[in-house]
Amino acid sequence: MKHVAVAITGASGAVYGLRLVDELLKQRCRVSLLVSGAGRQVLALEQQLDWSDDGAELEQQARRYFHADPALLHCYAEQDFTAPVASGSAAADAMVVIPASMGSVGRIACALSSNLIERVADVMLKERRPLIMVPRETPLNTLHLQNLLTLSQAGAVILPAMPAFYSQPQSMDDLVDFVVGKVLDSLGISHALFTRWGEDS
Repeated sequence: MKHVAVAITGASGAVYGLRLVDELLKQRCRVSLLVSGAGRQVLALEQQLDWSDDGAELEQQARRYFHADPALLHCYAEQDFTAPVASGSAAADAMVVIPASMGSVGRIACALSSNLIERVADVMLKERRPLIMVPRETPLNTLHLQNLLTLSQAGAVILPAMPAFYSQPQSMDDLVDFVVGKVLDSLGISHALFTRWGEDS
């Protein structure tokens, strides 16, 4: 059973993070869900989810939302540095920051570890475990690009939220599923979220 830390930060596109968590739980992966303060604001604005900043309450809200097995989904407050995933000795198998705000990208690239999301990302890099960053910002300025390059050079996968159109998407869900499917590909988790190039639809 793969253990994946999923972080939702303050960029637009919270639906990508929600859809990824949903799919991971369906695949019986264990998920540690981390939501930044700005991420909670985006969840409220885009998904009408008023989730708490208290880790225990957030956990109950998320478990109800995903109809999750309590053994598979755990949530932690933004400043809870006692969370198991904050330590290399209990690190997740992989981490996905989805969507990744440019602020989070910059702070992770500088190894600031000023909150739990940044600390867990730092653990991934120092333990040489997969860190997948899904930036959702446009246009990108030079500093954004430099920070993304720094993370790539440190071992992270930069996977922008750029859906493809060759499969003739028919809905917003199709566009979201393409990006989430690419994340699952990078995690080595099988799925059927999109039609691959050359496959019959």
